[in-house]
Amino acid sequence: QVQLVESGGGLVQAGGSLRLSCAASGSIGVLYTMSWYRQAPGKQRELVASITHGGNTNYADSVKGRFTISRDNAQNTLSLQMNSLKPEDTAVYYCNLNQFQFPRWKDYWGQGTQVTVSS
Repeated sequence: QVQLVESGGGLVQAGGSLRLSCAASGSIGVLYTMSWYRQAPGKQRELVASITHGGNTNYADSVKGRFTISRDNAQNTLSLQMNSLKPEDTAVYYCNLNQFQFPRWKDYWGQGTQVTVSS
């Protein structure tokens, strides 16, 4: 099993910044992808950004140029630097780890951290 613990959420004014962190522990393999998802009230969970073990990143169009995802493979930690925040960024943000555990790929999720951006 893998455990993920997020931190860093909170309330910020539009235009402000927040940094989310996620610490992973447990049965973590070598090659795995980590991601941030978010879910706003009444909406489906959506991918915000992802990063592979090798450092390849992918961002949702809505956050490109404002958010930066990074990871420390030695510490098994994931971060999301969020700048120029907008009210529409308000959501619960979830850390995700995806790795292959024979015979299939498996997803693990954190408990989520609330981000609220006021206008």
